[in-house]
Amino acid sequence: STISKNSLKASLLQLECHFTWTLLKEHVDLEALEETIVDHIKFVTEYNIVDYNMLAYVCHLKNSNEEALRNLKKAEEAVQKCHPGEIARSLVTWGNYAWIYYHMQRYEEAQTYVSKVQNSCKKLSSTAHGKIHLPEIYAEQGWASLRFGGKYYERAKNCFENALKSEPKNPDFNAGYAIAMYRLETLAERYCEEMRPCLEALKRAAELNPKNTTIMALLALELQRLKQANEGEKYIEKALQITPDFPLFLRYAASFYRKKGEVDKAVKILKKALALTPKSVFLHHQLGLCYKFKIFQLQKTRYTPQEEVENLIQLAIFHLKTVTEKKPTFISAHSDLANTYALGKRYEEAEEIFQEVLQRNNLTCGEKQEIYFNYGNFQHFHMSSESKAIKYYLEGLKMEKDSYGRKRCRESVETLLKKKIRSGLGDATDIGTLGLVHKLNGEKQKAIECYERAIALDPNNEEYLNALSELQLSI
Repeated sequence: STISKNSLKASLLQLECHFTWTLLKEHVDLEALEETIVDHIKFVTEYNIVDYNMLAYVCHLKNSNEEALRNLKKAEEAVQKCHPGEIARSLVTWGNYAWIYYHMQRYEEAQTYVSKVQNSCKKLSSTAHGKIHLPEIYAEQGWASLRFGGKYYERAKNCFENALKSEPKNPDFNAGYAIAMYRLETLAERYCEEMRPCLEALKRAAELNPKNTTIMALLALELQRLKQANEGEKYIEKALQITPDFPLFLRYAASFYRKKGEVDKAVKILKKALALTPKSVFLHHQLGLCYKFKIFQLQKTRYTPQEEVENLIQLAIFHLKTVTEKKPTFISAHSDLANTYALGKRYEEAEEIFQEVLQRNNLTCGEKQEIYFNYGNFQHFHMSSESKAIKYYLEGLKMEKDSYGRKRCRESVETLLKKKIRSGLGDATDIGTLGLVHKLNGEKQKAIECYERAIALDPNNEEYLNALSELQLSI
């Protein structure tokens, strides 16, 4: 080929598109992501350019480059239809074209698209050299980042912030920014980090996008989180009038009612949404949670209707299993499934799920702590093994990074040990372990007291003597 592969590669790396935004496939489940985008295209007509570009990239990651090219063609058609003559809208698509042709070893065609982008950038900007920073491109990188999961939310927020610098009133950029802020706050809550409030961003986005019911629903969920559920419900009811058959909105409406405790209403909405998008992982998960909640409620009643409970357990297992098969990285869904098996006394199946997840080596700290908490509960309440429960709660607590899972491990292990010690069944080991719990909580004085009590019962224990002298030196 007349084109040198190296100089082509250098030009490709200068492009702004999905291939240069380091969106790594190990952070997503491609099947589930593809279904999400396809559903979005089916029900949301205005952002198709972004969706088709994204879908092309996903197809490439799944090694179907021909399919990727077909989606890029659709992205081009969408530009012609919605934004004729706006070159800026096509730059990402052309960049993706160049990369896919390069991967197909069709270097001439790749070079054609590289030149197309370079020439357009010269037209659009006087500083012809280097990358061009356009708000539309920042926004498109923002939407792509949101699709690739939690590790990318901070970047998504920054992208939309950059886009908003040029166009502060752009409805699309404001919507993206608000969604990124909402998701970051949800993550911060899970990891006990400082919450950056997203209420104002959601309100602003809702004003600028009066027909966007997804934004209205997130605003409602945020108000619910801030204990203003009645205010939130008004938005849900209004949005149900605007888009009664929009599955992406219905899933959030169902979440709202489930959290409010109106589980039957949530189930009804979820079934309606599932009929429209039968493959949605989110919907299957929410349905599983609703059925699980109903099982708990029934098992608390005086005369538990066994047949009804059995039926609900079957339903919950069906939906949660669908989630774990379609989206193996969805860690809390594995816990939910294992817990449901345990509720149905199917302990071996529960054990199998916990073991599989515990043996993975790519979990985040928070995910691991959540698993330790759930597995500790399983040992405690279903296997009647307090010693194993203590062991796993401690594992979660020993991981220093704070999270919702770590907090629950701490509360559970402390309650369990104190109860045992109070009832007179606690031995030196239990008191020493409580000392360790206090030490890990940073409660030095309490830890010292426990270790002193443990040593009184077991005077030659090296571990306690070392821990005690270490603590006394650090005070």
